[in-house]
Amino acid sequence: MMNSAQIAQASLDDIVFEGRNKSYGAYVLRQLYQRNVTRSLIIATALLVLLVSFPLIAQYIKDRQPKEEVKKNLTENVLMDAPPLDDTKPPPPPPPPEAPPPPPPKLTTIKFTPPVIKKDNEVKQEDVPDQEDLKDKTVATVTVKGNTDTQDLSELSGDGDKVVAEVVDTKVYQYVEQMPQLPGGGGNAAIVVAIQKSVKYPRMAQNNGVEGRIFVSFTVNAEGNVSDVKVVKGLGSGLDEETIRAVKTLPKFIPGKQNGRAVSVSFTVPITFKIQ
Repeated sequence: MMNSAQIAQASLDDIVFEGRNKSYGAYVLRQLYQRNVTRSLIIATALLVLLVSFPLIAQYIKDRQPKEEVKKNLTENVLMDAPPLDDTKPPPPPPPPEAPPPPPPKLTTIKFTPPVIKKDNEVKQEDVPDQEDLKDKTVATVTVKGNTDTQDLSELSGDGDKVVAEVVDTKVYQYVEQMPQLPGGGGNAAIVVAIQKSVKYPRMAQNNGVEGRIFVSFTVNAEGNVSDVKVVKGLGSGLDEETIRAVKTLPKFIPGKQNGRAVSVSFTVPITFKIQ
């Protein structure tokens, strides 16, 4: 029997198995029970933690790995530069083809052979034209119907032998073989510069801050004079009237020519107004 001091230090198993057969096995099992339970709990907890944290660990490892750059299927559309403006003027239309020459006149003749004395059996019956039909006709060995008969011109009117006057072309062209030029040449650029030098900025337009571009048209006639001046697209505030005045101050042009003849040609030019 254990005394009081031994009982105070003994475990519950020592107290339960006091005086009993401890080598039977139950005592050892009870001694190992608590340790086995603790070990099992630790192993189970570790497995649970491993299962729960496995996806996180896998994701962490995946994130740490270098990522392959995914090539994007992007196509860059490169716009082509706009073609430069074609300042060249279109060539004038070709002249119409010349009419074919008229056919040569075909002479109208009447068959008339001089009489010859022959025997009766050699005489052939032929139609002999009257003397009236032979007037103003050409006598030949055969009769031919041509186009040289005298025509009836009594219905025609006119001044007889007066020379036909030269036909004046009054058409206003846009482009001709030889465009009108200022005395110093330079084409359209010189015309615009001459107008820009002549214009004076109206005070009303300056006070209102009106700026922009005016398109003015005019005609250079066959004598080289400027006429039919008008504003196609204006700005107002006195700028239109000033542009018309400046165009009318242009000097006399060298006229334009088409097929060697001086003709009228129209122009449309831009005039820029900008407050300095």
